[in-house]
Amino acid sequence: MPGLFDRQLGIPGFGPQAQERLSRATVLVAGIGGLGGAAATYLAAAGVGRLVLVHPGVLEEPDLNRQTLMRPEWIGRSRVACAEQTLRAHHPGVEIVGFDRELADLPELGQLVAAADVVVDARHNFPDRYRLNDLCVATGTPAVIAAMNATEGNVLVVEPGTPCLRCVFSEGDPTWEPLGFTVLGAVSGLAGCLAAMESIKIIARFGEPASGRLLQYDLWDMDFRSLRVRSDPTCPACAQARVRRQPEEPR
Repeated sequence: MPGLFDRQLGIPGFGPQAQERLSRATVLVAGIGGLGGAAATYLAAAGVGRLVLVHPGVLEEPDLNRQTLMRPEWIGRSRVACAEQTLRAHHPGVEIVGFDRELADLPELGQLVAAADVVVDARHNFPDRYRLNDLCVATGTPAVIAAMNATEGNVLVVEPGTPCLRCVFSEGDPTWEPLGFTVLGAVSGLAGCLAAMESIKIIARFGEPASGRLLQYDLWDMDFRSLRVRSDPTCPACAQARVRRQPEEPR
């Protein structure tokens, strides 16, 4: 009988040990929109053992142009509850834990980040993104930070010792407003798939994660670029963490 993960187990360099690492892993996905929903879908499909989903609020009609975990008849329901229902139906072997809360109103957020093997940041505002970034740096938890707008998207992979979100984006966008962005669903989906793949590589120790690089794309003209980013020596989040990780000089 064919097995559930046979297609990926046959990939060169990906074997039973990689699959076992995925099955034991916990991924926290903050933001269950078109981006975070796609990431959660493919993390579950790959066999990640436990997903922690965090998103406040209810499903609204404009969300449906990019939501693969939602249905029109669920408008008005909690987004997290809808995502949990769909993921459990499609991937019954995955443990799903949901929090219908703002990150700022989640006292256990630090514990959840510390307990995760990877954090996928799919939040759409800089206060939340900085909050997650700082917790990931403080706890040494790898983060895959993804965002999109209109036809553009970007993905930043942060592992301990590499440039963090504050190094790359030292200031957030003060003009941001909830639901103020435009997007085609496929743009969100691509960012979510890339975030899932980077998370899988980190957990499974498979391939080469894009740590220290910012991937940018614009699907308007199918333009992709990968930029090497630099650490900010004055970064309030990660500068001291990098100093602590440096090996001692020989005496």
